Amino acid sequence: VDCARDKNIPIRIGVNAGSLEKDLQEKYGEPTPQALLESAMRHVDHLDRLNFDQFKVSVKASDVFLAVESYRLLAKQIDQPLHLGITEAGGARSGAVKSAIGLGLLLSEGIGDTLRVSLAADPVEEIKVGFDILKSLRIRSRGINFIACPTCSRQEFDVIGTVNALEQRLEDIITPMDVSIIGCVVNGPGEALVSTLG
Repeated sequence: VDCARDKNIPIRIGVNAGSLEKDLQEKYGEPTPQALLESAMRHVDHLDRLNFDQFKVSVKASDVFLAVESYRLLAKQIDQPLHLGITEAGGARSGAVKSAIGLGLLLSEGIGDTLRVSLAADPVEEIKVGFDILKSLRIRSRGINFIACPTCSRQEFDVIGTVNALEQRLEDIITPMDVSIIGCVVNGPGEALVSTLG
Protein backbone atom coordinates (compact mmCIF):
# COMPACT_ATOMS: atom_id res chain seq x y z
CA VAL A 1 0.00 0.00 0.00
CA ASP A 2 2.84 2.39 0.82
CA CYS A 3 4.41 1.74 -2.57
CA ALA A 4 1.09 2.35 -4.36
CA ARG A 5 0.62 5.55 -2.34
CA ASP A 6 4.15 6.77 -3.14
CA LYS A 7 3.72 6.13 -6.86
CA ASN A 8 0.08 7.33 -6.93
CA ILE A 9 -1.07 3.99 -8.33
CA PRO A 10 -4.57 2.70 -7.55
CA ILE A 11 -5.21 -0.82 -6.27
CA ARG A 12 -7.98 -3.16 -7.36
CA ILE A 13 -9.61 -5.30 -4.70
CA GLY A 14 -10.69 -8.42 -6.57
CA VAL A 15 -13.14 -10.78 -4.89
CA ASN A 16 -13.98 -13.96 -6.80
CA ALA A 17 -16.74 -16.43 -5.95
CA GLY A 18 -14.33 -19.27 -6.68
CA SER A 19 -11.77 -18.21 -4.10
CA LEU A 20 -13.71 -16.92 -1.10
CA GLU A 21 -12.00 -17.05 2.28
CA LYS A 22 -12.45 -20.37 4.08
CA ASP A 23 -14.38 -18.88 7.00
CA LEU A 24 -16.87 -17.27 4.59
CA GLN A 25 -17.29 -20.57 2.76
CA GLU A 26 -18.10 -22.22 6.09
CA LYS A 27 -20.39 -19.38 7.21
CA TYR A 28 -22.48 -19.21 4.02
CA GLY A 29 -22.07 -22.78 2.72
CA GLU A 30 -21.65 -21.56 -0.85
CA PRO A 31 -20.85 -18.35 -2.67
CA THR A 32 -23.69 -15.88 -2.07
CA PRO A 33 -24.00 -12.16 -2.74
CA GLN A 34 -23.69 -11.54 1.00
CA ALA A 35 -20.50 -13.63 1.16
CA LEU A 36 -18.90 -11.73 -1.72
CA LEU A 37 -19.93 -8.43 -0.15
CA GLU A 38 -18.51 -9.40 3.24
CA SER A 39 -15.22 -10.44 1.65
CA ALA A 40 -14.98 -7.19 -0.31
CA MET A 41 -15.78 -5.07 2.74
CA ARG A 42 -12.99 -6.74 4.72
CA HIS A 43 -10.50 -5.51 2.15
CA VAL A 44 -12.13 -2.09 1.89
CA ASP A 45 -12.00 -1.69 5.67
CA HIS A 46 -8.34 -2.73 5.68
CA LEU A 47 -7.44 -0.02 3.15
CA ASP A 48 -9.58 2.49 5.05
CA ARG A 49 -7.58 1.75 8.22
CA LEU A 50 -4.43 2.47 6.23
CA ASN A 51 -5.96 5.77 5.06
CA PHE A 52 -5.74 4.69 1.41
CA ASP A 53 -8.68 5.51 -0.82
CA GLN A 54 -7.23 5.08 -4.31
CA PHE A 55 -8.83 1.73 -5.12
CA LYS A 56 -11.62 0.09 -7.05
CA VAL A 57 -13.45 -3.13 -6.22
CA SER A 58 -14.73 -6.13 -8.14
CA VAL A 59 -16.95 -8.98 -6.91
CA LYS A 60 -16.87 -11.41 -9.81
CA ALA A 61 -18.63 -14.72 -10.31
CA SER A 62 -19.26 -16.94 -13.31
CA ASP A 63 -22.95 -17.07 -12.36
CA VAL A 64 -24.61 -13.98 -13.83
CA PHE A 65 -27.24 -13.56 -11.10
CA LEU A 66 -24.71 -14.02 -8.29
CA ALA A 67 -22.39 -11.42 -9.79
CA VAL A 68 -25.16 -8.91 -10.51
CA GLU A 69 -26.66 -9.09 -7.03
CA SER A 70 -23.20 -8.89 -5.42
CA TYR A 71 -22.43 -5.70 -7.34
CA ARG A 72 -25.82 -4.23 -6.45
CA LEU A 73 -25.16 -4.81 -2.75
CA LEU A 74 -21.64 -3.43 -2.99
CA ALA A 75 -22.80 -0.30 -4.84
CA LYS A 76 -25.03 0.52 -1.86
CA GLN A 77 -22.11 0.19 0.58
CA ILE A 78 -19.22 2.13 -0.97
CA ASP A 79 -18.54 5.11 -3.20
CA GLN A 80 -15.33 3.73 -4.72
CA PRO A 81 -15.30 2.82 -8.43
CA LEU A 82 -16.54 -0.66 -9.27
CA HIS A 83 -14.76 -2.86 -11.80
CA LEU A 84 -17.38 -5.07 -13.46
CA GLY A 85 -16.92 -8.57 -14.78
CA ILE A 86 -18.52 -11.97 -15.16
CA THR A 87 -15.50 -14.14 -14.51
CA GLU A 88 -14.79 -17.35 -16.42
CA ALA A 89 -17.82 -16.55 -18.57
CA GLY A 90 -17.11 -19.26 -21.14
CA GLY A 91 -16.26 -19.45 -24.81
CA ALA A 92 -16.55 -16.68 -27.36
CA ARG A 93 -20.31 -16.92 -27.99
CA SER A 94 -21.68 -18.11 -24.65
CA GLY A 95 -19.28 -15.91 -22.69
CA ALA A 96 -20.21 -12.86 -24.74
CA VAL A 97 -23.91 -13.50 -24.06
CA LYS A 98 -23.38 -13.96 -20.30
CA SER A 99 -21.19 -10.87 -20.13
CA ALA A 100 -23.64 -8.77 -22.13
CA ILE A 101 -26.52 -9.75 -19.85
CA GLY A 102 -24.67 -9.30 -16.56
CA LEU A 103 -22.71 -6.18 -17.42
CA GLY A 104 -25.64 -4.73 -19.35
CA LEU A 105 -27.97 -5.06 -16.37
CA LEU A 106 -25.52 -3.33 -14.06
CA LEU A 107 -24.50 -0.59 -16.46
CA SER A 108 -28.14 0.17 -17.28
CA GLU A 109 -28.68 0.72 -13.54
CA GLY A 110 -25.75 3.13 -13.37
CA ILE A 111 -23.51 0.64 -11.57
CA GLY A 112 -19.92 0.24 -12.71
CA ASP A 113 -16.94 2.32 -13.76
CA THR A 114 -14.63 -0.07 -15.61
CA LEU A 115 -15.20 -3.53 -17.06
CA ARG A 116 -13.49 -6.68 -18.23
CA VAL A 117 -15.09 -9.24 -20.50
CA SER A 118 -13.54 -12.63 -19.62
CA LEU A 119 -13.72 -15.13 -22.47
CA ALA A 120 -11.95 -18.39 -23.23
CA ALA A 121 -11.03 -16.75 -26.53
CA ASP A 122 -8.58 -14.33 -28.10
CA PRO A 123 -8.20 -11.31 -25.75
CA VAL A 124 -8.87 -9.04 -28.74
CA GLU A 125 -12.38 -10.55 -28.85
CA GLU A 126 -12.84 -9.61 -25.18
CA ILE A 127 -12.15 -5.99 -26.05
CA LYS A 128 -14.51 -6.06 -29.05
CA VAL A 129 -17.32 -7.54 -26.95
CA GLY A 130 -16.72 -4.93 -24.25
CA PHE A 131 -16.97 -2.09 -26.76
CA ASP A 132 -20.11 -3.67 -28.26
CA ILE A 133 -21.75 -3.80 -24.82
CA LEU A 134 -20.97 -0.13 -24.24
CA LYS A 135 -22.13 0.75 -27.75
CA SER A 136 -25.42 -1.13 -27.33
CA LEU A 137 -26.17 0.79 -24.14
CA ARG A 138 -25.13 4.09 -25.78
CA ILE A 139 -22.53 4.61 -23.06
CA ARG A 140 -19.61 4.84 -25.45
CA SER A 141 -19.89 4.96 -29.20
CA ARG A 142 -16.96 3.60 -31.14
CA GLY A 143 -17.10 2.14 -34.60
CA ILE A 144 -20.03 1.00 -36.64
CA ASN A 145 -23.34 -0.06 -35.17
CA PHE A 146 -24.75 -2.46 -37.75
CA ILE A 147 -28.53 -2.65 -38.02
CA ALA A 148 -29.39 -5.75 -40.04
CA CYS A 149 -32.47 -7.85 -40.54
CA PRO A 150 -32.72 -11.62 -40.07
CA THR A 151 -33.43 -13.84 -43.04
CA CYS A 152 -36.95 -13.89 -44.48
CA SER A 153 -38.62 -14.53 -47.82
CA ARG A 154 -38.60 -10.82 -48.75
CA GLN A 155 -34.81 -10.51 -48.88
CA GLU A 156 -33.57 -9.27 -52.23
CA PHE A 157 -29.86 -9.97 -51.58
CA ASP A 158 -27.57 -11.94 -49.25
CA VAL A 159 -27.92 -9.88 -46.07
CA ILE A 160 -25.97 -12.31 -43.87
CA GLY A 161 -23.03 -12.50 -46.26
CA THR A 162 -23.04 -8.73 -46.70
CA VAL A 163 -23.09 -8.06 -42.96
CA ASN A 164 -20.31 -10.57 -42.28
CA ALA A 165 -18.13 -9.11 -45.03
CA LEU A 166 -18.71 -5.51 -43.94
CA GLU A 167 -18.08 -6.28 -40.26
CA GLN A 168 -14.69 -7.74 -41.17
CA ARG A 169 -13.74 -5.04 -43.66
CA LEU A 170 -14.84 -2.11 -41.50
CA GLU A 171 -13.84 -3.29 -38.01
CA ASP A 172 -10.95 -0.79 -37.81
CA ILE A 173 -13.23 2.22 -38.23
CA ILE A 174 -13.58 4.01 -34.90
CA THR A 175 -15.87 6.84 -36.02
CA PRO A 176 -19.30 6.20 -34.50
CA MET A 177 -22.03 5.60 -37.08
CA ASP A 178 -25.15 3.52 -37.67
CA VAL A 179 -25.21 1.43 -40.85
CA SER A 180 -28.46 -0.27 -41.91
CA ILE A 181 -28.35 -3.40 -44.04
CA ILE A 182 -31.97 -4.32 -44.69
CA GLY A 183 -32.91 -6.87 -47.33
CA CYS A 184 -36.25 -5.49 -48.51
CA VAL A 185 -38.24 -2.32 -49.14
CA VAL A 186 -40.69 -3.03 -46.30
CA ASN A 187 -38.33 -2.06 -43.46
CA GLY A 188 -35.37 -0.68 -45.40
CA PRO A 189 -36.53 2.91 -45.99
CA GLY A 190 -37.53 3.43 -42.34
CA GLU A 191 -34.28 2.02 -40.96
CA ALA A 192 -32.24 4.02 -43.46
CA LEU A 193 -33.88 7.26 -42.29
CA VAL A 194 -32.40 6.88 -38.79
CA SER A 195 -29.01 5.56 -39.94
CA THR A 196 -25.85 7.32 -40.99
CA LEU A 197 -25.76 5.05 -44.02
CA GLY A 198 -28.37 2.61 -45.27
